[in-house]
Amino acid sequence: MLAHKTLKLSVKSLKEFAKKRLPDDVLIDLDERDECPIEIVRDMCSPDKLGIQLLFIPEEFGGMGGGTFDVYCICEEMARIDLGIATSVLATFLGSDPITVGATPEQKKLWLGRIADEGLLFAYGATEPEAGSDLGALRTTADPVLKDGRVVGYKINGNKQWISNGGVAGAYTVLASTPAGPTWFIVEKDAKGFTHDEPEDKHGIRLSNTAALAFNDVYVDADRLIGGVEGQGLNQAQAVFGYTRLMVAAFGLGAGWAALDRAIPYSTKRIQAGAPLSEKQGYTHKLIVPHVARLEAARAYIEQTAERIDAGEGSLNTEGAIAKYMATEAGNQAAEASIQALGGYGYTHEYMVEKISRDVRITTIYEGTSEIMEMTISRDRWQLHLKTRGQHYHEKARELEALHARRPDVGANIAAFAHHALAEIMEKARVARLTRYQHILLRLGEWIAYAECAGSLARRAALLAENKLNEKANRRFDAPALAAVSRTFAREAALKVAEEGLRWVCGAGGVNDAEMSAFETSLQLPAIHRAQAGLISDMDFIADVLYARAAKPALAA
Repeated sequence: MLAHKTLKLSVKSLKEFAKKRLPDDVLIDLDERDECPIEIVRDMCSPDKLGIQLLFIPEEFGGMGGGTFDVYCICEEMARIDLGIATSVLATFLGSDPITVGATPEQKKLWLGRIADEGLLFAYGATEPEAGSDLGALRTTADPVLKDGRVVGYKINGNKQWISNGGVAGAYTVLASTPAGPTWFIVEKDAKGFTHDEPEDKHGIRLSNTAALAFNDVYVDADRLIGGVEGQGLNQAQAVFGYTRLMVAAFGLGAGWAALDRAIPYSTKRIQAGAPLSEKQGYTHKLIVPHVARLEAARAYIEQTAERIDAGEGSLNTEGAIAKYMATEAGNQAAEASIQALGGYGYTHEYMVEKISRDVRITTIYEGTSEIMEMTISRDRWQLHLKTRGQHYHEKARELEALHARRPDVGANIAAFAHHALAEIMEKARVARLTRYQHILLRLGEWIAYAECAGSLARRAALLAENKLNEKANRRFDAPALAAVSRTFAREAALKVAEEGLRWVCGAGGVNDAEMSAFETSLQLPAIHRAQAGLISDMDFIADVLYARAAKPALAA
């Protein structure tokens, strides 16, 4: 992991590079021309220039050995600059992940060393035209080539779709079916029989290159099989989902804030009915403050998960899914609201919020759609509910109640309501066998994400107040402001879980009239409704902080 000073210097260098090479007018022009500025991407990944790729590479292979938290910080900053270019840079590290996780020492030294020393661009060749995100439904094949009864190589045949860096990479990690199962291979750009299509004409991230790949009897030597053993491909892919989805979560976070950071100053200058929009609750409390709360809830979960991965707790695939789901959905909502915030200007190509809105849309699709995230979250946490006989979220709620006893200002008690309600909904779903409805499973994924993020934000606010927050963590808000943000989001999360949970349990026939009153009581709906007291005051305070206006902190609920 990087020292805090090194990370700060890296972020500073990235900002200075972007200011010089990628000002807004250049980004808008490149977007208009649907052009990936490949030389700029190469300069970003050149050891002689920006050298951003070094943060992702372990020190033993010539890199700087950045940890998960470091990479999250860099990914957020790249997304604030441009999501298309950020995607081009991240594609190399997605492409190299199978090598990092599963390659032999010799393979790691060769390929990770080339990324560090040459800035070699990679692409991650997994998705297929028919299979989409289902890596188990591969049609691309790799047939062994034998010589004297020994496997000396493979012939790869098939197609890949929606491949970032597909037309510009120097090397590709390609997932293909072998006799022993899915397996990763390294294919170089000039391999005979390998071709790529023209770039896709995309809705957004038009500064990235996305192209389909085709393999027609593409021969690779046996030493291009990552790890040297067939059939390990899905395990190698699964091993990094938590990490890679955390990086996409950082993209959603950075893009969402980039949009809001254009809407906020705009509203100080736009006069309506004799006063700036920034002074109107109808503007700030609809278009700005709620999105700030959701983005910061996502940030809290991203940082918590990054710390846990860096501490060696494993890949945390479900936590990565929660972070990605919350941050990318929040980023999309923030960008959409920013268009509305700028009115007619926001709808034009001339203003960056329109472009950001188109760009951030992809984050809810690539590296697993939001719907796949919901399913991943609900299936895993459902097993925890069963394993603990319905007590998992009640136990988490009690932890938050203990936090509230210590720090009554961070909204932990309200986040606890969300967890208790979630436990009751899941138990009712178990008894009534409601998980036979796919839609119930998906909605559970959403409620789980909101509840867990509310708890994470309350813990983050407490850590900041106690001066225990990670020194690398974002500090846009001071302790009183972050506490108000936490209370605001906790109220939304508790209300969403309880009221939407009640709606869909009833909608699926999980509770009858005779049981309704007891079920409503178990959800603590009256207490959740009472917890909304102080919401406007908290939102006023957050708006004052965002606009640097003098204000007194709102009182905790």
